[in-house]
Amino acid sequence: MRGHPVSGNSAGLTRPALRMVPDEPDQVFRLQEFRAAHPDVILGKGEYGTWQARIPHRSGETVTIRYTLRELLDRLGELLAENDGAPGGCPPAASPHGASAE
Repeated sequence: MRGHPVSGNSAGLTRPALRMVPDEPDQVFRLQEFRAAHPDVILGKGEYGTWQARIPHRSGETVTIRYTLRELLDRLGELLAENDGAPGGCPPAASPHGASAE
């Protein structure tokens, strides 16, 4: 079925993007939107089947890890809302090394 348009939530998405999250194809568009809105936040697949993100701050960084992309994007929305959407805002309690783990 090569060459046929894809319909539904996956319409217009590239195959590599869909391969990245085979269990959550509905989250690919959400991931693309998040990356466009927050280019300074680094997120991707972590170890042991997890997803992780690093939010930079003036005083360090916050790292958060979740088991699914949906959970990670939900948590990032909460964290960024706490800082009024600005990753450079004050982080939650920072460790002595300038990073906080979520």
